[in-house]
Amino acid sequence: SMYWKEKCFGLNAETLIDRAIELKSYGGSTGGAQVPTPFLCLTLKLLQIQPEKKIIVEFIKNEDYRYIRLLGAFYLRLVGVPVDIYQYLEPLYDDYRKCRYMDMSGQIQIKHVDQFVEELLTEDRVCEIILPRIPTRAVLESIGELEPRVSALEDEDILTETVVQEPEKGEREERRERRERDKDRDRDRDRDRDRDRDRYRGRDRYRE
Repeated sequence: SMYWKEKCFGLNAETLIDRAIELKSYGGSTGGAQVPTPFLCLTLKLLQIQPEKKIIVEFIKNEDYRYIRLLGAFYLRLVGVPVDIYQYLEPLYDDYRKCRYMDMSGQIQIKHVDQFVEELLTEDRVCEIILPRIPTRAVLESIGELEPRVSALEDEDILTETVVQEPEKGEREERRERRERDKDRDRDRDRDRDRDRDRYRGRDRYRE
């Protein structure tokens, strides 16, 4: 693409940040010719550069530029080990900022950072890229690789109890949507844990 030729030539881990700051959306390929988006081009450049892990962690922790955060999360999901993926991406479940997603037809959809992270951790394909398979969180918990995750929903309950002024209608709706997403996420996590537990029990009975 023209973006790749004009904007990505000669980039290194430091200068790539300047390009990432300029991003206005994220996505895979668009149009009939399946032209890669700038977001996908920068992802490919990261795959070529292979920056140190600490640099990608700084991308993910960047709170000022959401697309730098998304870029770092996407890259880590492609190349990282499962434990790192969960440890660095799950905190982003608390990032409810809106972001612009460009679909394959070139249309813009409004999504949220936490939705993108959930896709990275639960879907097989994101931004038209097939993701490497990783174990579920329940499996990593069962073998002691991860500690059980505390839902942000509990923190939300604590915060809402301390609110004195009634929130505006729009804030209430956004809060309700966030709580529903957290509930769905916790339900899926519990279901995966139960399924994996039953699977291991079945294997133990078979061995006996």
